[in-house]
Amino acid sequence: SYLPNTTSTYSSGLVHRYSLYRSQTAMKATILSIASLLASVGAFAPSPTTTRLTTQKTTTSSLPFTSSSLLGKKDKDEDEEESETKYRGSEEISSLTSSVKTVIPVEEIAKLLPHRYPFALVDKVVEYEAGKRAVGIKSITLNEPQFTGHFPERAIMPGVLQVEALAQLAGIVCMQMEGADKDALFVFAGVDKVKWKKPVVPGDTLVMEVEIKKWRAKMGICKAKGIAYVDGKVAVEVGEMTFALAK
Repeated sequence: SYLPNTTSTYSSGLVHRYSLYRSQTAMKATILSIASLLASVGAFAPSPTTTRLTTQKTTTSSLPFTSSSLLGKKDKDEDEEESETKYRGSEEISSLTSSVKTVIPVEEIAKLLPHRYPFALVDKVVEYEAGKRAVGIKSITLNEPQFTGHFPERAIMPGVLQVEALAQLAGIVCMQMEGADKDALFVFAGVDKVKWKKPVVPGDTLVMEVEIKKWRAKMGICKAKGIAYVDGKVAVEVGEMTFALAK
């Protein structure tokens, strides 16, 4: 009869169980190594509650503003808009020029210059330094005859009249300088380096300033420079004006 080889079978079973044990041991070691690595780098996910709280805190702190700051900004904008559109009234607006005093009125100007309507272009002088400089005012109105043709659809003060107004202001200074012939006719002799910066229109107030650069009493020659502003912005600038007192 055939007898099985029990020794061979037993040995084979031992080898199989030993191989399985080694495989399981190796797998456990691998899992433990991976778990240890993940724990060392903090890769384990926090609990759902912790995640929710952390997210909420981060979101709130990371925002540049909150709803309350938005409301505050809106109220601030409304206050600024209200202050910008505040109705000030005629008295307050009129008081803005209360410190500006007339030093040479239009009646005195007419005694110094021969210009008359519609070519009298200095309404008053508000600052005057004898023989040196002056600040004068020209108020622009739609009633002036040049606006019927310059231009019918859009009234603009001609640039040459702006220069003429500066020349007349310089004439007020020159005609009061030492050695000036009071009976002489003050005329333009030359102009140079003129720059127009912005249109001057009806409703504007042209604030002009001239400075005397040279005066030759014997020859009756005067040189000056001038500049004029509207609402604090330069409207016209003249580098040099030359005048002559013609007898």
